[in-house]
Amino acid sequence: MNVAKMIKKAKKGNKNALVQLIMHEKDTYYKLAFTYMGNEHDAMDALSVMIITLYEKINQLKDGAVFYSWSKTILVNECKASLRKKQKVITVDSFVKEKSQTNDFQQIDNQIDINAMLEYLNEEQKEAIQLKYFLDYDNKTIAKLTNTSVGTVKSRIFYGLKKLRTIGERDKNGSY
Repeated sequence: MNVAKMIKKAKKGNKNALVQLIMHEKDTYYKLAFTYMGNEHDAMDALSVMIITLYEKINQLKDGAVFYSWSKTILVNECKASLRKKQKVITVDSFVKEKSQTNDFQQIDNQIDINAMLEYLNEEQKEAIQLKYFLDYDNKTIAKLTNTSVGTVKSRIFYGLKKLRTIGERDKNGSY
């Protein structure tokens, strides 16, 4: 797919071109929205608002090469706004893989451990670690999505992991 050509068509009002651009990255958009929202329904709502915003503001996009990072930033901003409106806390349940069909107790224990440990982090640290390690985003992408500098992202990840290591050590010693 020629992204530049599709963006030109979308700017001229071609809805199908915009749909094709969105569908090309639909899984990425969904995973990103689900990471923030924590459930399918709210993730789909955020995606709907993102699509409407893209349609309304596509003409404001000056450089077509940044379409996907621009659209992901719009999606992240919508997710954060929605969470603020609902005063929801991002849960970690959505980030841990579903338990296997064999109902593996070890996997359930790991899920509980991860949930418990991440609750000790502040929201910025938790967000940076989730985007880095659950969605495999690089620091530059995380910085764009969270509207912070790469240095801030690195710091949040570093101090968040440091805190998680400390908690893990306390857990091994039985003083959790």
